[in-house]
Amino acid sequence: MSDSLCTPLSPEETSPSLSQAHAAELETLLERIRTDFDVEFEPLHVDENPLEVLSIQNMSAHLDKLLQRKAIHDPLKDLPLWAKLWPGSFVLGRLLRKYEPQGKSLLELGAGCGALSLVAARYGFARVVLSDVVEQALRFARANVLRNGLGDQIEVTHVDVTAPGRDPRFASGFDIIAASEILYLDDLHRPLVKFVDRHLAPGGKAFFCTDVARAKPHFGKIAAKTFKITEGRIGVKSHYENGEEQRRLYSILILERP
Repeated sequence: MSDSLCTPLSPEETSPSLSQAHAAELETLLERIRTDFDVEFEPLHVDENPLEVLSIQNMSAHLDKLLQRKAIHDPLKDLPLWAKLWPGSFVLGRLLRKYEPQGKSLLELGAGCGALSLVAARYGFARVVLSDVVEQALRFARANVLRNGLGDQIEVTHVDVTAPGRDPRFASGFDIIAASEILYLDDLHRPLVKFVDRHLAPGGKAFFCTDVARAKPHFGKIAAKTFKITEGRIGVKSHYENGEEQRRLYSILILERP
């Protein structure tokens, strides 16, 4: 399924030119990724800005291997959900441009392939940190960052929100903390709230985007003990590969200090 925000580019359009160092890093990353996956960059349009995102071509074969190895114990954790282009990432990425991003810092949690950060980086954030706990996801994300000429603007790193204490790398905190489709794991709700509390800069905001079909009211109740909560709804048109239209509704939870 594709989202109306993600329209294929023409084959003639190419990615930005890369520095020699970034081109070499991208080549090494792709060589590593292709030991496990058959991948290609798929061109996308986001608000008239071309992006290219790495896509798994052999997903069925990869899932068959996981099944053969009996490696799927918890589908939510063991399946490569991080490789999917979730429409909510584009919804939230576009929304952030309304919050005066120029000069501000952004941390994306549970970024997967990094679509949210790629979109948001185009809107003027001075510092973007793209994070996940899955090493394969971080490789895909870094490849996407490099392919789109954003290697000097977006930092890709491992961040575990369940780790205790304040991360010394982020001593100054972030103006914006954002995540899309990360609330599906209930046991992550309390650690997430604590992480945001430790790493949100004064006056900052945290945004969580979730398809209302997967909404988790429990998270909002926990977060409301520490933060002022505002919820908004955004509707988006989506299309299946056969062209059939579907409308999706997304919940945007905004956390601010009272």
